[in-house]
Amino acid sequence: QVQLVESGGGLVHAGGSLRLSCAASGRTFSTYAMGWFRQAPGKERELVAAISWNGGMSVYADSVKGRFTISRDNAKNTVYLQMNSVKPEDTAVYYCNAEGRIGYSGQYFFGGSWGQGTQVTVSS
Repeated sequence: QVQLVESGGGLVHAGGSLRLSCAASGRTFSTYAMGWFRQAPGKERELVAAISWNGGMSVYADSVKGRFTISRDNAKNTVYLQMNSVKPEDTAVYYCNAEGRIGYSGQYFFGGSWGQGTQVTVSS
């Protein structure tokens, strides 16, 4: 199982920016897709964005399209989530997921490895 460590969360004002990072262990990082999920209090965990093994394909939730960007650096075993123009409704715990895949229809199938989560709070 892949070990994942998220960082970069915190408190930000609405309209501001934040960049999350997720560092993965192991030597197979470049062979699988990665995803970012979030879970707000009282709500189910939802996909925010995912990226293919080589960065050639990415998918986003409609609620973050045009504001968030997912990227990866396979040399550093790290995936990023750049969050711009954040809104109070983006407040949640953000989780990194590894060993996933993106289907032909653009759906992200999550893998079995999860990080511990990082809190993002957006104040209005």
